[in-house]
Amino acid sequence: MDIGQAVAEMGNSGEFPGISSAWKWSPNPRFVFSLALSLEGDRAYQMNTLDSFDEELVRAVLEFSRHRRIRAEPEVRQFSVATGFAHAGYEFDSVAAVPPSIHGYYAGRDESLNDSVVAVFPAYHYEFSGNETAEEAAYRFKRMLRPTVMSRGPSPYLRMRYENRKTGGGSAGSTRGFATPDILLREIGFLEGAPGSFVEFENFCGEVWRIEWDGAWVINGERWGAVLSEDWVMTSLGC
Repeated sequence: MDIGQAVAEMGNSGEFPGISSAWKWSPNPRFVFSLALSLEGDRAYQMNTLDSFDEELVRAVLEFSRHRRIRAEPEVRQFSVATGFAHAGYEFDSVAAVPPSIHGYYAGRDESLNDSVVAVFPAYHYEFSGNETAEEAAYRFKRMLRPTVMSRGPSPYLRMRYENRKTGGGSAGSTRGFATPDILLREIGFLEGAPGSFVEFENFCGEVWRIEWDGAWVINGERWGAVLSEDWVMTSLGC
């Protein structure tokens, strides 16, 4: 399909300054959508921003995506992550991409365009395991990563389960579910003085820690002589 023509027909699109074969438009004052053709012209990279449009950052992400020829291949993995990205004023270290089946930017309106667009956004490498299912990737993309917010902090890949006999709190079943660091830190704090309880968590590399309390911290069956700090937890998550 002619991607450029499809974008031009959206009404208020204009050329993106400083990058060839690229456009941007705003469906409302809060959103800015930016799109650039791949070097081959067979697909396009689109980056959406909400209340946080930074033209230089967006240009850098689109150029990086084009230069690295990032492809979103759900038959291989749901998130494609290209490391080595950097931009002044931000701590992002990667650009992530998701396929049309996940982003659905034009689903139900223009399926041909939807299938030609790869959604890209600046990210942190430790936000992705590479083993996410389609359902997990959609959940992370739409509810946890906040890919349209350029001022966002990292959302490290974190799966956890827990049980606390003192508070009565706990996760359902034996499977670790997605969580955020604040929940992990809260539940670890609740372990102190609650023998028989545990918190178990997994990072983006698949490394797993089980933390318990028996008058001192016990990590993966071994007593931990030091204070279990927030820094240790965040380092374990890759941050």
